[in-house]
Amino acid sequence: MLGVDPGLTRCGIGVVDSQSGRRAQLVAVGVAMSPPDISVDQRLLLIADELDRWMDLHVPDIVAVERVFAQHNVSTVMGTAQVAGLAMVAAARRGVPVAMHTPSEVKAAVTGSGRAGKEQVQRMVANILGLAEVPKPADAADALAIAICQLWRPAALLDKAERFALTPAQKAWAAAEQAARRARGTR
Repeated sequence: MLGVDPGLTRCGIGVVDSQSGRRAQLVAVGVAMSPPDISVDQRLLLIADELDRWMDLHVPDIVAVERVFAQHNVSTVMGTAQVAGLAMVAAARRGVPVAMHTPSEVKAAVTGSGRAGKEQVQRMVANILGLAEVPKPADAADALAIAICQLWRPAALLDKAERFALTPAQKAWAAAEQAARRARGTR
């Protein structure tokens, strides 16, 4: 599972593997960077090349990307959306499915609360992966949280035979997802 926290200056990339007992193992984590003093097309090229390198090296079965949400700063949203698109294209070129998760879905998946703070998410990522320290910078930890979110997606976990094995965070996330579907009128 490869998670991407898209950003034009720093794009977090994290790879985790599923372990028995609803556990996850860190495979690799890093950040693709682009200097703000070069043109946007060259910045995107640097990040695209790094995403390609990670996908070729780790051959993920799914790429999970944080869904871009509206912010007041349009240029930030644009750069983030462009980098998210790069991750999706890199995956599509390899025939790898893409999953998108909102920040609140990611928070709920790793902490049990869609309103958790950034530090709480980072501490939980370190805890889930058995790390002595929180991955730095924050973009790296966020990419791992996105990968864990996809790894623990409720749809795959709500089989009746497996329901008892859910962690409290996973149960809270599954309940939040079901409530959101009901509110949208879908099942």
